[in-house]
Amino acid sequence: MNILIVDDHMIIRRGLVQILDEFDGQYCSEQAADGVEAMQKLRKGNFDAVLLDVALGERDGFDVLKSVRSEFPKLGVVMLSVYPETQFALRAIRSGANAYLNKGCSPAELTQALQMACSGQVYLTPATANLMANDLRKPADRPPHERLSNREMQVLRLMAQGETVQHIAQALCLSGNTVSTYRARVFEKLELKNLVDLVNYTKMHGL
Repeated sequence: MNILIVDDHMIIRRGLVQILDEFDGQYCSEQAADGVEAMQKLRKGNFDAVLLDVALGERDGFDVLKSVRSEFPKLGVVMLSVYPETQFALRAIRSGANAYLNKGCSPAELTQALQMACSGQVYLTPATANLMANDLRKPADRPPHERLSNREMQVLRLMAQGETVQHIAQALCLSGNTVSTYRARVFEKLELKNLVDLVNYTKMHGL
């Protein structure tokens, strides 16, 4: 299986290559550091699946996923993230990913997800399956945070952790002005007045 690993951290890419190399030549891999490079390699190469990081700087993994699904609708996509399933798993599956894994997953779980993705199937961790089951039981009226964009959700989570605009900008590879814009949108969409309200909101909704 030919796998494209897309992550903006070289040490993560190399670690994933090393893991895949342990499976007796079952996997061949190439690397891309961002969405632009990933799309260029996908257009030139012949890949069975993509290991795609959620946070990729200016163009996040969900933007790349949208492009992949537009140009390569049958390509397997496994999204990897430091964020727990409660943050982005449902968004990833709904957006067309075959799996969403936390970067703390085991090599066995990673390869199982890749195998299923390569065959066009969806792999759900127990946590993601539980989220989907609970989601089906929810009333038709969705909570306000489900209207946030993927980037706004990332900013929301970091704000709730007490991170400053400058730290958020560094973490997401964005400018301070861009983060401030996302911050304002979060407050507006959630109809919150201050950071205390935001923290209470995230606790109430398990974010």
